[in-house]
Amino acid sequence: MSKARSTMGQCGITSSKTVLVFLNLIFWAAAGILCYIGAYVFITYDDYDHFFEDVYTLIPAVIIIAVGTLLFIIGLIGCCATIRESSCGLATFAAILLLVFLTECVVVVLGYTYRAKVEDEVNHSIQKVYSEYNGTNSDAPSRAIDYVQRQLHCCGIHNYSDWRNTRWFGESKNNSVPVSCCQPSIGNCTGVLTRPSELYQEGCEALVVKKFKEIMMYVIWAALTFASVQMLGMLCACVVLCRRTHDPAYELLVTTNSYA
Repeated sequence: MSKARSTMGQCGITSSKTVLVFLNLIFWAAAGILCYIGAYVFITYDDYDHFFEDVYTLIPAVIIIAVGTLLFIIGLIGCCATIRESSCGLATFAAILLLVFLTECVVVVLGYTYRAKVEDEVNHSIQKVYSEYNGTNSDAPSRAIDYVQRQLHCCGIHNYSDWRNTRWFGESKNNSVPVSCCQPSIGNCTGVLTRPSELYQEGCEALVVKKFKEIMMYVIWAALTFASVQMLGMLCACVVLCRRTHDPAYELLVTTNSYA
C-alpha cells in the first residue's frame, strides 16, 4: 500500500514538473506575443493620436508590455527552479506568477474601462481635428486625417458631406473633399462632390472607434488567456513545492536519485 502511494506521489510530481517545464516555454512565447500586442497598440495610437486627447488610453498597453517582459524572467526562474527542484525558487516562481496574475486582472479591468471611453474621446476630439485641416503634408492634423481616411476607407466625420462645414472647404472654394476620400479603384478622382459615387461613403468617427475597441479587445483577451495559463503554473508549482516539503516519498525519491 505504501509502495503504491509512493508510486502515485512520484507520478504526480513528475507530471507537475513536466507541465511546469512546458508552461515555462509557453511563458517565453507569451512574453513575445504580449510585447508585440503592446507595441502594436503604441504604433496604432501614434497614427491616431490626434483623435485621442487622453493618453491614459495607453495604460493597458504599457502594463501588458511590462507583463511580457516579466514573463520572460518568470520563464527563466521557473525552468531553473523546476530542474534544480529548489523550494526557494519554486516559492519565488509561484509568488511572481501570483503578482503577474493580479496585474493582468488589472489590465482586463482597465481595458474594459478605456474601451467604454473610446467613443467619448473620439466624439470630443474629431470635430476639432477636422476643423484644423488645411490639406498640407507639413501639418500634423492634416496628415492624420488623410492617413485615417485612406487606411479605414472613410470620408468625413459621419459621411463625406461633413466636409462642407469645414474651414478648408470654404477656403478652397472648389466644391470638393480631400483626395484621400477617393476610392482607389476610381481613376482620376479629384474628390469633387458632384461625383459622390467616387468617394468613400462611410464616416471616419465610427470606424476609428471600432478600430480602437478591437485593439482593446485584443489586449483583454491576451491578458485573460495568459492569466489562465499562469493559474495552471501556480497550481503545478504549489503541488511540487508541497510534495517536496511534506511528502516523505518525495524526499526518499530525491535521496535515492542523488546517490544513483
